[in-house]
Amino acid sequence: MSQAQIDTLASIFDAATQVLKTQGVLPADWQNNSQITRTKDTSHGDFASNIAMTAAKAAKSNPRALAEKIVAALPENKDIRQVDIAGPGFINVFLNTEAKFAVLDDIFAQQDSFGLSDKFDGQKLQVEFVSANPTSSLHVGHGRGAAFGMSVANLLEAVGYDVTREYYVNDAGRQMDILATSTYLRYLDANSEKVVFPANAYQGDYVRDIAATLKQQHGDSYVHSFEQVAKDVPEDAQYELNAAGDKELISGDKEAHIDGLIANSKALLGHDNYELFLNAALSGILADIKDDLNDFGVSYECWFHEKSIDSEIAPVLQVLDDKGYLYEKDGNIWFKSTDFGDEKDRVVRRANGQTTYFASDIAYHKNKFDRGFDKVINVWGADHHGYVPRVKAALTALGIDENRLDVVLVQFVALWRGDQKAQMSSRSGDFVTLRDLRAEVGNDAARFYYVARKPEVHIDFDLELAKSQSKDNLVYYIQYAHARVCRVLEKLESCGLSVDDSVGAQHQELLIANSEEELIKLLAAYPATLMRAATGYEPHILTNYLKELAALFHGWYDGNRILPMSLTSGETPSADELELMQARLRLSKAVRQVVANGLNLLGLSAPSSM
Repeated sequence: MSQAQIDTLASIFDAATQVLKTQGVLPADWQNNSQITRTKDTSHGDFASNIAMTAAKAAKSNPRALAEKIVAALPENKDIRQVDIAGPGFINVFLNTEAKFAVLDDIFAQQDSFGLSDKFDGQKLQVEFVSANPTSSLHVGHGRGAAFGMSVANLLEAVGYDVTREYYVNDAGRQMDILATSTYLRYLDANSEKVVFPANAYQGDYVRDIAATLKQQHGDSYVHSFEQVAKDVPEDAQYELNAAGDKELISGDKEAHIDGLIANSKALLGHDNYELFLNAALSGILADIKDDLNDFGVSYECWFHEKSIDSEIAPVLQVLDDKGYLYEKDGNIWFKSTDFGDEKDRVVRRANGQTTYFASDIAYHKNKFDRGFDKVINVWGADHHGYVPRVKAALTALGIDENRLDVVLVQFVALWRGDQKAQMSSRSGDFVTLRDLRAEVGNDAARFYYVARKPEVHIDFDLELAKSQSKDNLVYYIQYAHARVCRVLEKLESCGLSVDDSVGAQHQELLIANSEEELIKLLAAYPATLMRAATGYEPHILTNYLKELAALFHGWYDGNRILPMSLTSGETPSADELELMQARLRLSKAVRQVVANGLNLLGLSAPSSM
């Protein structure tokens, strides 16, 4: 049954309830919030409605007795063969043969558009995801946010939303100063200065590469002695291993040390020359991030820079102050976050006059809604869970409905090579990049396994499984279903025959095997599955569906011949064999189309051979 027919079935039940309202069985103001679901067991019909249970209280009736009245009031419909009452009052609907096969007509008529909906047409929605600080290449943890965010955005577009994908570039604040100073120190090192590199700087080779480029472009024009850079700077952190083998701080302060180096670098270089190092590092790393994401099939309509809202921070804090939500304590300016359910108040401006990252985030979120988005979805790492209440508190204080912001927290990823777990620290430079992962397992495997589980579930990424070519590798198993159909069609063509969809449609009543009926029912469930995956921000629902469809198809394929044996042996098939062949080919092509549609929404390829 197609989605249109499901809607028709719902309207039929609505018509029955209208009759019962006129008869006084149901109150005139009763609202129908019942569900029509597909039955798991075809002996119980094709669909079941719980309308009698949901209406029984309003009707002051036993659900089964009410079900009998609803069935009696149902208008006739050519697609319905039989209606039964089961259990405490479920109403089971059996469809005529033609109605069961209607989904195949829909698939061939709509093709790439099958399953898509315009339900939320006209609603503007923003999905912000990844937004990793441009201080290093993306690692495999960022990859999960990228795959998840892109899949969610694709699914939301599939049900009609006008979606803007956005990357928030954190190009302001202390982290950028650490990056700029790290780059400058590597530049000094490249110019033969003996640099003691700080523990809290960015350690990766990519910083050396940026510094080497600056040396090539500018020579020693910006060299100052390291003694000047380190003058009067607090001691760096010093560690030693304790009895348990863990690093233990014995002296120094890594934060104060790097802050001192930043201050001296700024003073020695001056504003413009310091910005040269900062911008070189920022532009180089951001370009790398953009290339990496683009090669991963992840694209954005908007790259929004934190620096662009500098002028918006003071006005938004003034609004909060005018409303009485700011106060001064210990020289800092605090936001009364606890008034809105947060666990403690939050600083928005420090005693030194500098605004906090939270203040920038308040301005950024106000900016989002000022741009006219009906809803905003933030995809954040699980370590940001404590940040959600304070952002929602700020929105409420500004008069913006906090329910217009949804935050999806994505858990961490552990990458395993055999029994060895890889580290992922961008500051130390000891991490596996997303680019490395893609090179090893491919985009398709990475994208699939990143979204195959709920976002709140931790992922142990098994490299060997992702590279295997077996049914245990789910992405391979699903793509193989698509390739298998392509291979059958190639074999058919090599025998001098082709698919005739009209013949297949004329003889689709030959598809009577239980596995064939289950395949058709599962194909019909695709639009509703897509809607559920989109509105719940749960792409794993789609991966589970594709896994089930592929498994059902492979089982059917292995147990039923699509091409007659006589054809493959060079003999002429009988008319009956050709009719069944065309019916099964039509079903196979429908499976191929739905598999391709689902893979496309997840950003995966649908190969014709494997």
